[in-house]
Amino acid sequence: MFKRFENVFKENSSYKVFFISLLITGLGYGIYKGIIDNYLAEIVGMSEFDRGLAEFFRELPGLMLVFILAIFYTFSAEKLYKLGAVIMVAGIGLQSIIPPSKVLVILAVCIYSLGEHIQLGMKNTLTLEYSKEEKAGEALGHQSAIYQIGTLAGYIVIIVSFYFLNQYKPFQPFFMLAGILMLIGAIYAFRIQGNSETDKSKSRFYFRKKFTKYYMLEIFYGARKQVFFTFGPYVLILFYGADATVISSLFAVSAISCYFLAPLVGKIIDRVGYKIVMISDTLILVVVCFFYGFAHHIFPMHIAFIVCCINYVLDSIISLASMASNVYVQDISDDKEEMRATISTGISVNHLITVLVALFGGWIWQTLGLETLFMCSAVLGLCNSAYAATIKTNKK
Repeated sequence: MFKRFENVFKENSSYKVFFISLLITGLGYGIYKGIIDNYLAEIVGMSEFDRGLAEFFRELPGLMLVFILAIFYTFSAEKLYKLGAVIMVAGIGLQSIIPPSKVLVILAVCIYSLGEHIQLGMKNTLTLEYSKEEKAGEALGHQSAIYQIGTLAGYIVIIVSFYFLNQYKPFQPFFMLAGILMLIGAIYAFRIQGNSETDKSKSRFYFRKKFTKYYMLEIFYGARKQVFFTFGPYVLILFYGADATVISSLFAVSAISCYFLAPLVGKIIDRVGYKIVMISDTLILVVVCFFYGFAHHIFPMHIAFIVCCINYVLDSIISLASMASNVYVQDISDDKEEMRATISTGISVNHLITVLVALFGGWIWQTLGLETLFMCSAVLGLCNSAYAATIKTNKK
């Protein structure tokens, strides 16, 4: 399994147990992600507003990450990765044993999210630490692929299992299975040796006036992304009655599509430039949002459902164009440290807007309808395109 990685990673590093941990954790996450939306809707009975509220608390750890890392500034990347694994196990373990109370479920989701966000930055840090010189990009690609393979396998487990067992609503047993897999992933995480330094640029905010447009683009992107991430699957569940098999199938198709199309999108960014891509992808988003919000007014319900499923996958694909903003930062940064620090600040800015969208998005859907919610997303997309059009390119 690891033979093809020998030319990419240092021989004396812990990359093997790290990758095993990633693979097993990804499998657990795929099972968890494949059923959580249906569980919240069908068992917990969360309304549109409740779902937005749950997502608000789920995103809070991402917003607070810069302060959390500052508290644990003495921890190595390995220790932080292990800490994240333990918290994730605690969150998903709690999810598997608590009654379907809205407050308790949101608490469990928030705990799991805290561990997930702590691990998020450490995965890249460890991968870069274990990679050989001039192999960083390839190493990150392998890391992403390993996790995606595990996640995809988790989706397939849910697709097959719920196809036969959906009438029994076996959510708790699969939360337990996901928790066991996360625990195994944590055990492998504790076998990781080393004392790698964390990326110090991730422990602070870095603001400079020349990156103002990037920060604004992150605000627009974070807002529009959150609408689909939070409410996209929930529309299919509440409005069209999609079960866990359908939702997991959509996640699987999106993951496979993004896996194969990501390199192509990267090449398009290099070929035509980040500015054109940033303008174009959000114009396509307007079409996607229109059909997601109004398909049931145009087509019979069974056709509208298929249209929305296709548009969900399309949104996942055009989200790949968010890479263009990172290329923009690279283009105007003075050095790599400034680029990394700016992107880290962009992630925090992104989370700041996503928590607000999650909170108010549920209220908009509940009071004004899903048509208004997705039209708001389309307007944000148009604002993103208009703002991106003001960028002056000056390729180095």
